[in-house]
Amino acid sequence: MTTEKPQRPDIARELIARATESAAHRATRMRNQLDGVQLGRGRHTDYANAKFLHRVLGEYEWPGHRLVGPAAARAAWSIALHSDHDLVFQRAATILLGRAVEVGDALVHHWAHLHDRTLINTGQDQEYGTQLLLSADRIELCPLRAPGSVDKRRATVGLPPIAVALETVRSRYMPNGSTDEVPSVVLAEAA
Repeated sequence: MTTEKPQRPDIARELIARATESAAHRATRMRNQLDGVQLGRGRHTDYANAKFLHRVLGEYEWPGHRLVGPAAARAAWSIALHSDHDLVFQRAATILLGRAVEVGDALVHHWAHLHDRTLINTGQDQEYGTQLLLSADRIELCPLRAPGSVDKRRATVGLPPIAVALETVRSRYMPNGSTDEVPSVVLAEAA
């Protein structure tokens, strides 16, 4: 990875601004504080973000640490992760992120999250246990291939054991065992 200034600070700023706005919207949605119009705006934001990232991928492949810096590379990952409406794009982003990981320009655990998300969105079992379903009374893993060896796979991509990840998510989203008005959503970033 690099600590030099990013080659395209303009793209970095745009990615960070887009991902920040989208994250704020998702946080409000998780607290169940949005009406129908606001939910529609959030979907529009996800579409617009994916369209912007699609253009960046077309011109530069994955916007990694060298091109946009670590914070903006994380923002690009978040945008791709939440592009569930366009599975072809999400799969292409996964491939390009994987290539960036191979040359040391992106984080492997970002790839693992996006890979799992793409698998779940296409009806397959996830590999690394990063995709969780949060409902009113529990947090559970989305379907997982070979659960007995998941911790070995997680270790290869720098993720903690699944029990630690689940406890972290439970403490973040269900403090003190409270489940009042917790909507059903798929979580990715915390696992």
